[in-house]
Amino acid sequence: MISEGKLDILVIGDDMEFYGIGKFSKLIGVTIQSLRNWDKTGKLKPHHVGKSGYRYYSQEQLYHYLGLKNEGSNQNRKTIGYCRVSSNKQKDDLEKQTENVKTYMYAKGYSFEIITDIGSGINYNKKGLNQLLSMITSCQVERIVILYKDRLLRFGYELIENICAKYGTAIEIIDNTERTEEQELVEDLIQIVTVFSCKLQGKRANKAKKMIRELLEDDKSCENTSAPNGTTGETIKEIGGSSPICI
Repeated sequence: MISEGKLDILVIGDDMEFYGIGKFSKLIGVTIQSLRNWDKTGKLKPHHVGKSGYRYYSQEQLYHYLGLKNEGSNQNRKTIGYCRVSSNKQKDDLEKQTENVKTYMYAKGYSFEIITDIGSGINYNKKGLNQLLSMITSCQVERIVILYKDRLLRFGYELIENICAKYGTAIEIIDNTERTEEQELVEDLIQIVTVFSCKLQGKRANKAKKMIRELLEDDKSCENTSAPNGTTGETIKEIGGSSPICI
């Protein structure tokens, strides 16, 4: 049986070339064990792991590590249209957003794929976002197209921007206008306050609950029918051992 370190080059359709861990380690000047350690720590993941459990690295990863420009390397890289809304009740908005992004990319002549997400702009663990980041760090994405800057993330956009720059991925924003739906922003703010207030006790927890109520009262665009006592009938779990907050 051939050991992982003795595998050299694997070619898969369209001359897509992958290097075994032994060959790749020699090309970049590190030991095989270093590559295994980097895989565990996330410093440098293999492009993929075969059924046999052997690690394979792409030519893109080789050029990126060596700081070289791979001429023609963008030929196999993808354009991804990323679209997001905060909640299921915004599915119609998601469809409109997707159509706008598609129209833009058709006009640009891009061949593209669409990734959609339904989740808060402050949630970093969304399925679509994780898929997108995995593709970026595998050097599969040439550019990302989004309708507005905050569709990618509400907070922390610069972090994604830096990751993209590191892997040679461009971000195209169709409309750079600073524009946010009021209801969506309120939902994100409530989520932030709720998460932090769950760790508070006593007077601090009461202040947090008051802040949530004020946010809801200021939200003029809320479409929910009011429940008795002016609430909407939804309940946040107890904070700091106090009574539940109705929102």
